[in-house]
Amino acid sequence: MMEKIVQSLRMERENPFCAYLYDLSKLRHHVHRLMTTLPSSCRLFYAIKANSDVTLLKTLAPIVHGFEVASLGEIEKVRAVDKKIPILFGGPGKTQKEIEGAIHYGVTLLHVESLHELQLVNHIASQKGTTVSILLRVNLRSSVPNAQLKMAGVPTQFGIDEVEVPNAIALAKCLPNLKLLGFHFHAMSNNGDSKTHAYFVDHCFEMEKTWQKEWDIDISYINVGGGIGINYQDVEEQFDWDDFMKCVKKVVEKHKDANWQTLFECGRYITSSCGYYAAEVLDIKQNHGKNFCVVRGGSHHLRLPAAWKQSHPFTIVPVEKWPYPFTRPEVNESVITVAGELCTPNDVLARDISVPRVRVGDILLFSYAGAYGWAISHHDFLSHPHPEHLYIESNSIKSSDARTEDQRDESYMFS
Repeated sequence: MMEKIVQSLRMERENPFCAYLYDLSKLRHHVHRLMTTLPSSCRLFYAIKANSDVTLLKTLAPIVHGFEVASLGEIEKVRAVDKKIPILFGGPGKTQKEIEGAIHYGVTLLHVESLHELQLVNHIASQKGTTVSILLRVNLRSSVPNAQLKMAGVPTQFGIDEVEVPNAIALAKCLPNLKLLGFHFHAMSNNGDSKTHAYFVDHCFEMEKTWQKEWDIDISYINVGGGIGINYQDVEEQFDWDDFMKCVKKVVEKHKDANWQTLFECGRYITSSCGYYAAEVLDIKQNHGKNFCVVRGGSHHLRLPAAWKQSHPFTIVPVEKWPYPFTRPEVNESVITVAGELCTPNDVLARDISVPRVRVGDILLFSYAGAYGWAISHHDFLSHPHPEHLYIESNSIKSSDARTEDQRDESYMFS
């Protein structure tokens, strides 16, 4: 279906095609399934750092339990979409303005990252004449070994070192304008193993129960973070959510005496599969014995493969129209490297990929591009045009301006 949509859209345009496409129906179906498999004591929040596109936030707001944010700007984006939805606010280096904004906009839980931040939040709350509900973010001494990125278990700027947590608890209990309701354990990114992830959740429960008992804390929440991954190398082998939920239910049952709400704050796993990035092939050339396909687009639109030094999965959408009187360049049964239009050798989206056939004018459709794509990319490097942002809904496609995210009125029909 997506191939036909892309072909139809290309026929309507004069310029080379480059766009992000988001399948909103697929997103709803995916997240509804996640929600219905959660144990009753669990809550699923969307971490909007993965993709804060306003249309996606509006789509997700009626489905998820809330949003997780990492800046005042993200708080304001969420409140522009929904005035009441619960918000979790984390991240290192919060400013006074951000903490004041969190209080103003009614953030549900603030994740405190250091002893200094504890005192700063208490000071601001005192000036405002209010009490702030907090979780202490912990940098555990252990983490999940298979995770692609680690925020805990290794020296990082995130959270409070596990060995310093008792000092943080003692300080929090002494500060009158803070209400300590639990702990936050976001420790990794892009873990693909369901069983090790469940083991991590169990370990978080054990740590939190220890601190609860030692310090007589009235705990309401345990936030086990996100970090559930996407397999970009083999898209047929993805994280086994059903197995993870079976394991999580056993963990929750094991710790039923805790009677807490378990919070998940997933980003990549929620939106990645609903997004696609389409880029038209502008040129095919050979240098030093290697075939290069140069596309209209690149890492200034989709930075993830360059940042992680990996190839991003794609399929080839054939476009039969060829408007020129000269021979159309192509390669057959060949290995190609997909490069973008930027003036840097780092602008590579996929390297040494075998393809049956690709021609100038065909379109490469990158899947699993709904998270950490446009949002993390250096959009204005070399001042190339931005891609279109298109939203598939039922039998129509709506467009928005990626720079302002204001919804436009245009609607494109497809068969």
